[in-house]
Amino acid sequence: MITTEPNISGKFLIKGIWIEAQQTANVINPANINEVVGRVALCTEQEVKDSIESAENAYQTWKLTSLEDRANRMIAAAEELQKIVEENVSLYVRENGKPLVEAKKDLLRCVDIMKQGAEELFIWSASESLPGAQKVMVRKRPRGVAAIIMPWNSPLILTFKRVVPAILTGNTVVVKPATNCPLALMTFLQVVSSYFPAGVINVVTGSGALIGDILCTDPRIRTVAFVGSTETGKDIIRKSASTVKKMYMELGGNDPAIILEDAVMDEQAITKLRMGILKAAGQVCSAIKRVYVHESRYDEVVSKLTKEFQHIYVGNGIQPDAMMGPLNNKKQFEYVSGLIERAKASGAQVNTVGIKLDPETWDQGYFMLPSIVTGVNQQSEIVREEQFGPVIPILPFKTVEEVIEMANDTEYGLRASVWTENEELAVSLADRLEAGAVFHNNHTIFQDLHLDFPGAKESGLSRETRHCGMEYFSDSYGFAN
Repeated sequence: MITTEPNISGKFLIKGIWIEAQQTANVINPANINEVVGRVALCTEQEVKDSIESAENAYQTWKLTSLEDRANRMIAAAEELQKIVEENVSLYVRENGKPLVEAKKDLLRCVDIMKQGAEELFIWSASESLPGAQKVMVRKRPRGVAAIIMPWNSPLILTFKRVVPAILTGNTVVVKPATNCPLALMTFLQVVSSYFPAGVINVVTGSGALIGDILCTDPRIRTVAFVGSTETGKDIIRKSASTVKKMYMELGGNDPAIILEDAVMDEQAITKLRMGILKAAGQVCSAIKRVYVHESRYDEVVSKLTKEFQHIYVGNGIQPDAMMGPLNNKKQFEYVSGLIERAKASGAQVNTVGIKLDPETWDQGYFMLPSIVTGVNQQSEIVREEQFGPVIPILPFKTVEEVIEMANDTEYGLRASVWTENEELAVSLADRLEAGAVFHNNHTIFQDLHLDFPGAKESGLSRETRHCGMEYFSDSYGFAN
């Protein structure tokens, strides 16, 4: 296990130089809160402004580079990054909490995103001729400096899905990682940034309020990409309005899984359901947050899912046997614990199961066994709120009309899933569900990383993409003659 601090610890990146911060905060291992994994820089107001200036200056020349040059740099960086994946898995586990298998997948997907982006760049860039009396061509160009403000739950994938298309399309970026979990991400960005001109990638860390205010109000920032809570997203939108920035927002979710009367709930299906709920200890915006089961199958599904949860080993993600790690931080741990306690107080049945991998050190981390909650209704707090933890309410329903109404009865609309053997019915229900994407007999991610679909309602802003998100960081303009 790597126990020394990474070389980016306590530093930030401006103009191609990693600068030692005057003030830092500790990054804590959520599986052992007494372990300091490294330090995160607390950037000042002037340093954040310097990062924007660095990006703005670099943009003037970077926007003029050829597509071939950008793609070649990205591919070279991806190949170099692939060499250091294995040695950085433990760092990521120690600051984030995910088990080894999940953590390694995250790191490898960053490499895949880079390679796919380089390939997709040439498809995205092709000009389009519009039909009509006048010859009009639609062409594409970068917008300028993009601010990329990222969360702690899946920081690498979410950041790379924004940094990669932004710089490939000719923009420059200022990245603001989460202070809870910045180290593996910054280690990766250190490698990637070395393949691009100074100032194309800048990284600042510290107070979300201070850095966010500057990035959102500075007129040199033309695009803001944010992943996080809906309330914070609304605040960012308000602050960005004065300079009419383009907003790419992936916000909260309260995803329903609807299990119909004819669904096959065999071992494979229950495993998929469990993974849709408990991946990253439930700390995934697109994870299943509510399960609705037809009343004729309710007891069966509750029983099968309970047995599935009983076999979950919870512990330090660095241990190979850990199937689920801790929650990432104290605030989230206390929030989820509060939800569970209030559910019990309201009369709900909370069945907490699973296996403590190391009972002796359990209280040294933010560990939580998975819980299934029954005896709740549509208005229960634990049903209406985004839990973002290893706890799942299960509710019965009688009719399709009833369950569609319950599934849509939320301000969120990120993802949903329909479990049935009738594909035609699944499609018809998907058309009625208010969600950015609906999965059939599964609840997962798109295997093709160049695809993405935003959330509906208060779960996001943007549109679907077929080009690794390049549309979010570019403008189309018309050329007519």
